[in-house]
Amino acid sequence: MPVNKETVLDQLKTVKGPDFEGDIVSLGLVSDIFIADAKVFFSITVPAARAQELEPLRAAAERVVTAIPGVAGVVVALTAEKKGGGMEAPVQPRPAAPASAPRPAPPTAPHAPKGPQSGRRGVPGIESIIAVASGKGGVGKSTTAANIALGLAAIGLRVGVLDADIYGPSMPRLLGIQGRPETVDGKILKPKENFGLKVMSMGFLVDEETPMIWRGPMVMSALTQMLREVEWGPLDVLVVDMPPGTGDAQLTMAQQVPLAGAVIVSTPQDLALIDARKGLNMFKKVDVPLLGIVENMSYFIAPDTGKRYDIFGHGGARREAERLGVTFLGEVPLEMGIREQSDAGAPVVVSRPDGPEAKIYRDIATRVWERVQEEKAGADAAVPSIVFD
Repeated sequence: MPVNKETVLDQLKTVKGPDFEGDIVSLGLVSDIFIADAKVFFSITVPAARAQELEPLRAAAERVVTAIPGVAGVVVALTAEKKGGGMEAPVQPRPAAPASAPRPAPPTAPHAPKGPQSGRRGVPGIESIIAVASGKGGVGKSTTAANIALGLAAIGLRVGVLDADIYGPSMPRLLGIQGRPETVDGKILKPKENFGLKVMSMGFLVDEETPMIWRGPMVMSALTQMLREVEWGPLDVLVVDMPPGTGDAQLTMAQQVPLAGAVIVSTPQDLALIDARKGLNMFKKVDVPLLGIVENMSYFIAPDTGKRYDIFGHGGARREAERLGVTFLGEVPLEMGIREQSDAGAPVVVSRPDGPEAKIYRDIATRVWERVQEEKAGADAAVPSIVFD
């Protein structure tokens, strides 16, 4: 008999709420429940400051649902209610939107497998996977990733985008996509589409303003589902928008997926470059090719006078690329239209295709694809051939 939401809710009513007051369903802590292929996904809203303390509550909810006959897998994510949203006051909190994460996977090894890309399983139907990363937040990584993806599509490639920034997914807004994903035969997720891109994001499964609390194994499981349990179809390239930093998400992708390479996004100033170096070094250590560096917010042209201002300095990323022997992919200006069009869900590559900023992104995308082909050719050449006389 198929598992249904009512059965799941009945079981969750047996789980006591925080401080043993009521149950998590009657307290309004349980999100909508998402069921696909007998796998049950939902979230529980808790105060952010008590997330670690309330981990046993999450585990108890997962345990009682797992015991339901016919359930193939369960993962429960904790979501944090914003201050003033209900958890700090003695009233019922607002239910969170559903969070989706697959069955917890065993932790990956602390170090990548020996040898370039060894032991990493590809994704059927996807020829190349590119990670767009940054050492820190606030450098425009997601905007860059979206426009690079659109630039790759503009040169005739079949492109998908995986929003792996599970802490702050932004692709739904950047690419003007709303709604929940559908399932194919109730088993795997169907990506959303816009501007010719196939897109999957945690932002389709949780409310935009719901902060997510992720523990290491849950990060790996969520990424695994969004990567391997989605009907991507035939793609030439999948662009992965990574979360900032060098944590679980980056290591999961680098250790489990044969990445064609990584693009690092930085601003020109020294502080951002310090963090960018960390990202570069992490990908080097796990044998992921470095496709190049993009200098974002490189300069500003005053619209009234045409005068150029180097607000964050200029050329730092180019110098860093030269110092490390990494390809410099290009400079993107600090330009109001890029921000406005991104906020409107229509990035400049598609909304202003004839503009100078769109050309910059298309040129960067072309260089990225050239670097992918170079790395692929180098890898093929490195494989020894066996000749029989």
